[in-house]
Amino acid sequence: MTNPGKLKGRGTGSRVDPRYLAHTREAVDDGWHHGEESGRVATTVTVEHPRTIISRNRSPDVPFEASLNPYRGCEHGCVYCYARPTHAYLDLSPGLDFESRLFAKPDAPELLRRELGKPGYRCTPLAMGTNTDPYQPVERRWGITRRVLEVLSEARHPLSIVTKASLVERDLDILAPMAERGLVQVFLSVTSLDNDLARRLEPRAAAPARRLETLSRLHGAGIPVGVMFAPVIPFVNDADMEAVLEQAAAAGAESAGYVMLRLPHEIKQLFRDWLKINAPDRENHVMNVISDLRGGRENDPRFHSRMRGTGQYADLIRQRFQRACRRLGLNRRRRELDTSLFIPPGSEGVQQTLF
Repeated sequence: MTNPGKLKGRGTGSRVDPRYLAHTREAVDDGWHHGEESGRVATTVTVEHPRTIISRNRSPDVPFEASLNPYRGCEHGCVYCYARPTHAYLDLSPGLDFESRLFAKPDAPELLRRELGKPGYRCTPLAMGTNTDPYQPVERRWGITRRVLEVLSEARHPLSIVTKASLVERDLDILAPMAERGLVQVFLSVTSLDNDLARRLEPRAAAPARRLETLSRLHGAGIPVGVMFAPVIPFVNDADMEAVLEQAAAAGAESAGYVMLRLPHEIKQLFRDWLKINAPDRENHVMNVISDLRGGRENDPRFHSRMRGTGQYADLIRQRFQRACRRLGLNRRRRELDTSLFIPPGSEGVQQTLF
């Protein structure tokens, strides 16, 4: 069922059908329903008990081998989020359900401790924030991310974090000592400096200025920080790229990255609905440029091209990004997190036996 009408505080009002459902639904106004379209939709959180917590990555497009997600779904409500289709595996909508029907993994710290303690475990930097934001609003109540950090700190295990939330400042007492040992770096995702655009794209994420303030505070605490301009949305936020990089560099960022908008599976319809409401005069033009970027389709899942796109527009963005980074001194060196300090949880101070 698709109803693209905007809900207050939500990225989409659509419950676009997940692709695995045997039957599809259609929204019909019979005059009786006075529900979500005229009010708010509450967030619900269901406890999930996974068997493992570390996910392994084999994609050559991303700079990490292992990741951890304390939550499934994300309350930030970013309409463009490439992780939305994962809710389809639960027969839930990648639309409104993804941002309002969340799943928490309170066993994550214990599972992590167990997995790090396995005899064959090989330490490689762990990534958080790769699928859903570890500091989304529900983290204030559940605190799963903080307990995960406590395990990683104890084990001297390196990690990188990507977030749109100022809540990461809460954990400076853990992150700063880890940074002193070369164990952590944090990236703030900033898609625009325009508050109105950011609110429409990412309704429950921190305001752009607040994210830059967080970046500055992390930098002041000695934590290596970077900025992600992601996604680049043709003729929606692309003009903001240099300004975002300039502000981030001034706040202390030493590195930067970008990702071109991706529209896998149900995201195609969700994003087109968003354009109809927020940029109706540009809808066709934006979608045509996306098609050019993706070889005539709305999405290109191939490795080596899905993150950057191909063609003239992709080349222009790449050149602009590289030129800005050179001018601002970003990405001058690649920071390598230290894996040599790793100690399996609970093993510090325990004498190892011969057999």
